[in-house]
Amino acid sequence: MPQLIASVEGVEIKHVYLRKDRTTLGRRPQNDIVFNNPVVSGEHCVFELQGLADVYVQDLASTNGTYINGKMIKSRQLLHDNDVIAIGNFRIQYLTASEESGFHETATMKLDAHATPDVAGTLHASFKVLSGSSSGLEVPVVKAVTTFGQPGVSVVAVSHRRYGYYVAPLEGDVQPTLNGKVIGADGVPLAHNDVLELAGTSMQFLLKDG
Repeated sequence: MPQLIASVEGVEIKHVYLRKDRTTLGRRPQNDIVFNNPVVSGEHCVFELQGLADVYVQDLASTNGTYINGKMIKSRQLLHDNDVIAIGNFRIQYLTASEESGFHETATMKLDAHATPDVAGTLHASFKVLSGSSSGLEVPVVKAVTTFGQPGVSVVAVSHRRYGYYVAPLEGDVQPTLNGKVIGADGVPLAHNDVLELAGTSMQFLLKDG
């Protein structure tokens, strides 16, 4: 199944499988992929799936443009395996096919077992990047399970359960830390202003009223 892997400075922030005929990307919350950043237009671009594996991308008259492998696109373009789409500091790698692993479900079950009552279900969660040239960038957490990190180095799963948000390590040789403490295999709950250290990138967890 075709997929998109979005990253900022080498840190994976979003992993999307293209199941729909149209997958929109933009700053507004109604998009399928939301990047809440000023360089991204409200409705920036759209990915269109034709047949089983052909994916086209089209810029939606965005302010800052959509680039494929360093070149701005002027019209609807067919994507090829390992193409890199650039929008500001965001890099989105396109892969033609992959097998979805089962770790998301496993991670969710582990994290849910440690759930404690919280009000996070009524709040909107995000991570604010604290280090590097993308410092200040906020990445919303909108899925039930979201992966962050650099594959092969350090990857964590952030799970939104009924009673709050939880983080657990998934893979990599570099151990992630939360507030300076190594995160155990079963995961730990996240609280407002917690600082996640992931492969050299610091990110602050934020909970805000809608």
